[in-house]
Amino acid sequence: MMKADKIIIYSRWVPHTGHLIWARNQGGYPLDVLELKTRLFSWHEPSFYGTFLETKDGEGWEGVLLSPKMSLDYFCNPSPLVHQQLEWSQETEQILELAPLLEQAITEKTYKPNFSLWQKGEWGWTFPISEESLLPYTQDWAEILLKQEGMDMIHHPLLRSEAEQREHWTEEEWLIAIGWKEDPVPFRIALKLLEPTGNESWSLQLVLQDPTHQDLHYAYPFVLSDIPSDWIPFIVQVDRYLERLVTLLPWFHIDYLSRELEDQEAWFFLSEGSRMLVEAGFIVLLPSWWSQLEKRKPRLVARVQSSVTQSELGLDQLMRFDWKLSVGDITLSEEQFLEVMKQKKQLIRVNGKWIQLDASVLERLHKLMRELQNKEGLTLGQILESHFQQEDTEHPTDIQVELNSSLLTMLQQLQEISTLPIVTPPASLQATLRPYQMEGYSWLLFLRRFGLGGCLADDMGLGKTIQWISYLLYLKENEPLKEPSLLICPTSVLGNWQKELRRFAPSLKVYIHYGGARKKGEEFSVVVHNADIVLTTYNLSHLDSDELQSVKWNAIGLDEAQNIKNVYTKQAAAVRQLSGRHRVAMTGTPIENRLTELWSIFDFINPGYLGSLRDFTRRFVNPIEKEKDKELIRQIQRMIRPFLLRRVKTDPKIQLNLPEKFESKEYLSLTVEQASLYEVVLQELFSKIELVSPMERRGIILASLTKLKQICNHPDLFLKADNKKSTIDFSPKVERLLQMVEELRQEGDKCLIFTQYVEMGNILKNTLEQELNESVQFLHGGTPREKRDEMILRFQDESLSNENQTNIFILSLKAGGIGLNLTAANHVFHIDRWWNPAVESQATDRAYRIGQTRRVQVHKFITLGTLEEKIDDMMERKLGLSEQIVGSSEQWITELSQDDLKELLTLHKEWVT
Repeated sequence: MMKADKIIIYSRWVPHTGHLIWARNQGGYPLDVLELKTRLFSWHEPSFYGTFLETKDGEGWEGVLLSPKMSLDYFCNPSPLVHQQLEWSQETEQILELAPLLEQAITEKTYKPNFSLWQKGEWGWTFPISEESLLPYTQDWAEILLKQEGMDMIHHPLLRSEAEQREHWTEEEWLIAIGWKEDPVPFRIALKLLEPTGNESWSLQLVLQDPTHQDLHYAYPFVLSDIPSDWIPFIVQVDRYLERLVTLLPWFHIDYLSRELEDQEAWFFLSEGSRMLVEAGFIVLLPSWWSQLEKRKPRLVARVQSSVTQSELGLDQLMRFDWKLSVGDITLSEEQFLEVMKQKKQLIRVNGKWIQLDASVLERLHKLMRELQNKEGLTLGQILESHFQQEDTEHPTDIQVELNSSLLTMLQQLQEISTLPIVTPPASLQATLRPYQMEGYSWLLFLRRFGLGGCLADDMGLGKTIQWISYLLYLKENEPLKEPSLLICPTSVLGNWQKELRRFAPSLKVYIHYGGARKKGEEFSVVVHNADIVLTTYNLSHLDSDELQSVKWNAIGLDEAQNIKNVYTKQAAAVRQLSGRHRVAMTGTPIENRLTELWSIFDFINPGYLGSLRDFTRRFVNPIEKEKDKELIRQIQRMIRPFLLRRVKTDPKIQLNLPEKFESKEYLSLTVEQASLYEVVLQELFSKIELVSPMERRGIILASLTKLKQICNHPDLFLKADNKKSTIDFSPKVERLLQMVEELRQEGDKCLIFTQYVEMGNILKNTLEQELNESVQFLHGGTPREKRDEMILRFQDESLSNENQTNIFILSLKAGGIGLNLTAANHVFHIDRWWNPAVESQATDRAYRIGQTRRVQVHKFITLGTLEEKIDDMMERKLGLSEQIVGSSEQWITELSQDDLKELLTLHKEWVT
């Protein structure tokens, strides 16, 4: 039964939001929100009897939030339960009194713009309501309600007038001027600027205009006999108009209406005076071409003459061109441009059309033209960049490039790979290329023809290796150059490259520059010049930089080119200093975390094309990564597209006929021990970060993230405990993995297991071997190359005997997540998440690639109630730049506020077992 004690209803206005309502009983205790809704809204149909109302918590109370419209409806017609004792607070009583008056004013449209507020430079509405009934937030409440009624702030230039222009209006004149009240005057007074005809000059007229026939107007001084008789009683308005005109705008002189204007006076009226008049509420009639003229921006046009048919042109090649000045559809030759510069006019007439020329803009263009002439022209890279930028019609550049037919053809072929001439694969290639691989191989040769570097960014498993090998064979068979080519790759795939070259291109002479016995000094020079291709690693690109930089390579290829993504590493700097006739980067992830990674790769393949890192960061990185500037994203896409070839396995055109891939998530709980360790790390984290500098804060957060992820994996991983014994019970992840691997092994399947941590790999290896009684391999960064090759063979080769085969392959994500072909597996486990979809996909693609004939199942392990679950949810929801240009990383977590960080990391204990 409902309590019969008296309750007191309180309300408070939340700016721009609505009214909060809560209640207390006689004893001062807050009313439960469900009881509040029952007592106050049981008969209120618009809120569906309180069901649709949002619940809000305050300091010691729980209430509901009513939108402005809902609160107007409720306070006009309160709908509480009958037979209960209610008492409204003082403020609520005032709202109950005001609401019906406000509703009546809005319904009957008896409100109007507030003239006195406008004179103070503010905006508001006047209501026929007494001052005593108004509340401090009435304007805020009313403005929201009127917006919902479609009556937003009136958009009239007069409302933006300067303070001194507001003093000379009466309320009646102002309401008429902004269109709120109908004007009784049958004509409109306007100032009209007449352009020169023949030998005449500019002139200014004051005219009376018929509102219903705007072409019909009478010029000052007026001939009364010509004016309609019903206008004459209102002619006195002209005197008031001129009086206000001179008072408000001291620069205006009456004699302007009786004499011709100088060019400078006409220009001032067009560019500034007319705007000031309109803002002051006057009507101005300008020549029809003025609105279009203002939108035209002068630009230098460089008409390219140079051909691009020469070999090894390069992006730094200077191109010959002719100059002209373009303003809209009007062009001036270089001679005409220089003549205009001498005249120093802001308005000139060319071929019967007016052109607006800003002296400062002309001077800037002239300076730019002189600078480029001193440099003897524009480079091909500058021309291409300018061409891509001028596709942005909203933000045109100072220079417009007109490409000749050969450049246009080349650019079209670069942007549409299907238009490229297909090159027949070398006869010595021991493989058959798929159609898309033929295109990629031909694309590399097309770029080489013009000295343009390229990034082959196909999905993992699409055969970047075979496309590059075909390219190398073509060079050997069709070019007279004797220099060797160079391939730099991660150590983990060096053996893979050796085997693929031997398999597909046995005619190529290969030298592997690796190991303690590698050649140095003069011996290096001798041995590499007897080879067609030299293979080495990223580590040695720095350590043996003297040897590698002593050769002018025929071509330089980077496999897994994301290894130079960090611009400031020694190996990235060493790679960029290499000299070669052609540069090619190969990577399935040209960007993993930041846009600067793209710059690093492009600065290798086409040095200088994207400018300096500092300029690139200012122009693109900051606006894109911070503000998600869509136009800049499109611009950078246009610039890189000709030099980046990316195909994905899911594209129907690829026709891989790969089996299906299924992804699933395994959600697991924490043990009590794991939860305790998790809480300890959090307490330590939040006690430290409040007392340190921003740089130290970032370091502490990243270190704590690693600890939390380790705890989610296994407590021994965090505690650095002995992991030689089976410790299944301590980790739900390990327990679930064992169950799943045991099941798949019974079905004869093989699996890959990825982890970020070497120690976790050891825990998994020892546990699986003890429990399943079979050999388990673990590949990590410390595994020697020969051992890696042996491990891959034991996993892949089905012809080996059972005792020599392995079926469970654990890999550290960094060492085994790239470059390997492990299609014998049809299950892939991600024990811990990298929080970068691109990196995880790379790892999965060790199994899901060409050669895979079985359905691949991907299992991602996630610990419930922890940061793993929350970040996975965010990755699922987020549709950001990662699929356009920018990827994801952990760095953003370090920039979170204290509250947001706690929300992300706090453990939800309901999942602890």
